[in-house]
Amino acid sequence: MSTHSHLPRRAGVVALAAALTLAAGCSSMSERERGTAQGAGIGAVAGAVIGSATGGNAGRSAAIGGVVGAVAGNLWSKRMEDKREALARASQGTGVEVARTEDNRLKLNVPSDVSFDTGRADIKPQMRPVLDEISRNLDPSVRVTIVGHTDSTGSDAINDPLSRDRAEAVRDYLSARGLAPSRMSVTGRGSHEPVASNDSESGRAANRRVEIFLSEQNASG
Repeated sequence: MSTHSHLPRRAGVVALAAALTLAAGCSSMSERERGTAQGAGIGAVAGAVIGSATGGNAGRSAAIGGVVGAVAGNLWSKRMEDKREALARASQGTGVEVARTEDNRLKLNVPSDVSFDTGRADIKPQMRPVLDEISRNLDPSVRVTIVGHTDSTGSDAINDPLSRDRAEAVRDYLSARGLAPSRMSVTGRGSHEPVASNDSESGRAANRRVEIFLSEQNASG
């Protein structure tokens, strides 16, 4: 059979794999399901193309690629998705942002009206339920990174240590609730990483924040 007779079938395989990738964007899917579906679709496309280019069976290559892609795409485990949903519930209405990052970490952005008063590192009561949820039933594979930020008011000599003091206050609070300090790292960025203009009060308030990252080490899903 000529090579041209295989083209419709191979094109159909690639089209099917592409459809899987598009389906991965379905809004009804969870984060984990979307990652798996996207990985499967992309892997199937790659497998089909490679199989065709090397003279192999495009359908078999697509299936193998889909399995490999699904594993690669499923870097966001059910444990992390469950924790994301629990934190979203705990922080509802507080202004705390809970999101999955592109590198599969769980990020909480805690604004100043929830975290700390201006010039201080004492945790506000509004922040405690969110921190309590972070420490609750946290899988041993999860590591926590805490990053403190300030606005540009004042000098670096004041802001840099203040931002670290805020991060350490969060660490100490979590440690008091059973989270081992060895599982946490802290850093202070001062005013060096603004997310808004420091020319307005609203911008300065947005920049006074604490970011908390949860990352799963050697996640197996």
